[in-house]
Amino acid sequence: MNNNQLNSISDDAFEDILQTLEDLDLSYNNLKSIPWDAIRRMINLHQLSLDHNLIYYITEGTFQDLHKLARLDLTSNRLQKLPPDPIFARSQISMTSATPFLPPLSLSFGGNPLHCNCELLWLRRLEREDDMETCASPSPLKGRYFWYVREEEFICEPPLITQHTQKLLVLEGQTASLKCKAVGDPAPVIHWVAPDGRLIGNSSRTAVYENGTLDILITTSKDYGTFTCIAANAAGELTAPVELSIIQLPHLSNGTVRAPPPKSVLSEITSSSKSNRGEVKPPPERAVVVSEVTTTSAMVKWSVSKAAPKVKMYQLQYNCSDDDVLIYR
Repeated sequence: MNNNQLNSISDDAFEDILQTLEDLDLSYNNLKSIPWDAIRRMINLHQLSLDHNLIYYITEGTFQDLHKLARLDLTSNRLQKLPPDPIFARSQISMTSATPFLPPLSLSFGGNPLHCNCELLWLRRLEREDDMETCASPSPLKGRYFWYVREEEFICEPPLITQHTQKLLVLEGQTASLKCKAVGDPAPVIHWVAPDGRLIGNSSRTAVYENGTLDILITTSKDYGTFTCIAANAAGELTAPVELSIIQLPHLSNGTVRAPPPKSVLSEITSSSKSNRGEVKPPPERAVVVSEVTTTSAMVKWSVSKAAPKVKMYQLQYNCSDDDVLIYR
């Protein structure tokens, strides 16, 4: 399948030949990614050629079960790093110690923009004779041969939080956007911790973005307190507090809750429809009527007396069944 204009491969493209495939050549295409899970299950693979593509990422653990793999060519892609994998150690096994079940690995990964920091120190510690690979970054190591760079030069920089929200005041029910940005090498990953110590993830009420921003889509009084932004990478972590204050709204009854019936041995029909004098009482008028209820909508109706002032604002209050959070609209 080499020398084509392929730019993608379906995840199940090799499903029928996973256990029998011995040689796979996808070189000289325009592939940015490969179905790595399928590659991981090609246990009889002897040669894998992925050179001269646009691959920028390899899933960790992809090659760990490919014990028969004897040649792996990753030359001329866009890889900045390689994931640690036991298979790479086989590239330094001598021919005398090799077996048919564990052959030495011919590994080629030159022509990639390697980012020579502490995440590639494991690879630098391998004993290899190939000196064609070079560092593309960071700046002090740009253009230098990978295998000639000293181990102590493969360094990472701990995170530094450059910008974050310090205090924020929002009205209950409105969206709160908490920002946190950090730099470091490698690029830090941002995590958020709630005031109760809970790690925040994406949910029906919260959204965490790759740029470090946390959006609380519908705030409640329980969100009041100090949130913590955590920036972490291979060199360490740094935290920053964010104070969130909530202006609470009054929790008003919507008039649809029925009072519990009085305890009585009489049936509900005889006790609620007639008075002591035998007169039939009309049912009490409900201020708010909810009808046509579905899983996603409801019809809410209410009447306003002519003598009463005009309605200038109204508030709807309901509970979300997913997380039992009181929501205002």
